[in-house]
Amino acid sequence: MIEHKNISQPIYLKLKEMILNGELKQGEKIIQEKIAESLGVSRTPLMKALLALENEYLVESIPRRGVFIKSFDKKEMIDIYICREALEGMAARLLAEAQDDKIVKQLKRCFTPFLKKKKINIEAYSKADEKFHSLLITLTGNAPLDKVYFFGKIHDKVTGHGLIRTPEETLEEHFNIIQAISKGDADEAEKLVRLHIKKSRELLFNQ
Repeated sequence: MIEHKNISQPIYLKLKEMILNGELKQGEKIIQEKIAESLGVSRTPLMKALLALENEYLVESIPRRGVFIKSFDKKEMIDIYICREALEGMAARLLAEAQDDKIVKQLKRCFTPFLKKKKINIEAYSKADEKFHSLLITLTGNAPLDKVYFFGKIHDKVTGHGLIRTPEETLEEHFNIIQAISKGDADEAEKLVRLHIKKSRELLFNQ
């Protein structure tokens, strides 16, 4: 049973976790009575939590049918990737302009364990890749940018795309991005990040 002063907040967090880990799948109808019973809460805070998730584009309310886990069509996912290109490109530009060695070191740490490896562990590399792209945003210290970017990444995670291209293809791309940031070349950093994401988008959606 969930216990909290603001009861809708932990329900919201629990439901989001269930969506992200695939326990609640795209297109699945949310049986509110069942969820409320399993979490030991009433319908009112559950409905508030569902409204918050709907505002994040993770669930959708369909009149006369109920509330469902949001399903993303091809166009929506392409649009999300286009937004990511713009947001991460802008983030790389800001980091390059900052010319902060600490930022560069944090970015490098994501991928240095994979240098000179004959065989790269895909799961470990996938986590490093996710961390790198998140760091591009968070290290800017730009809170509005971080908040806008959050939606694109969480929807990408919901759809379960994961690692799209191989480490052999993207490892060098990541270090080229870091090098441009290190040199303070804002134009090059933005261009390389945009191209990096665009390649993945095209591979994923043009098959």
